[in-house]
Amino acid sequence: MTHRIGLLGDIHSSLAPLHDALARFRAEAVDCIVCTGDIAGYGGNELEQVVHLLRDAGCKAVAGNHDLAARKRVKGRLREFFMSLPRAIDLEIGNTRIHVVHGEPPAKPWGGIRLLDQRGALIQTRVQEWTRRLEGFDYDILVTGHTHQCFSERLGGMLVINPGSTLFNHSCMILDLPQQQVKLLGVGGRQPVPVWHWGGARQRRPLNEQ
Repeated sequence: MTHRIGLLGDIHSSLAPLHDALARFRAEAVDCIVCTGDIAGYGGNELEQVVHLLRDAGCKAVAGNHDLAARKRVKGRLREFFMSLPRAIDLEIGNTRIHVVHGEPPAKPWGGIRLLDQRGALIQTRVQEWTRRLEGFDYDILVTGHTHQCFSERLGGMLVINPGSTLFNHSCMILDLPQQQVKLLGVGGRQPVPVWHWGGARQRRPLNEQ
């Protein structure tokens, strides 16, 4: 039996892309939704609405670096929400074991797995490096965020997924189990962007133009 997981992350307090991603997930009839963290950050006036949408969707989320910082700024129910976020989540669906973290496993909300260059092409030395670093990490799938890079790559025997940022990469993903098939979706009426960097190294070319 197929189980569909909606994957999103790095929302950064931006409501419209999240709203669209959740609408895409409803249209695709996902069974559950997982967020790779950084719900907060780079804004803030829409943060309460963002959290409300995630709660209503029953989203499972981990804490990103911006979420840890938000614990010191927000109050009341928002603070309770961010305090409740774990640094990592383990899921077992059928015979598939999934680990979710914002930055680097097992539970770092920073650092992150960067596999792509500025044009969105795989950097083979990075692929080799992370294949070595993840050797012995006993999961079938690793879902991560933080880097604003959008990819789904098999490193050794493990599928490593970053759904990108709903805000910056205009992306989310659907993971079908047990097939371990990943479907990339654009949000906000835009094509997904493979890489988004701060400063001059920003990449705006859609994935379907690679």
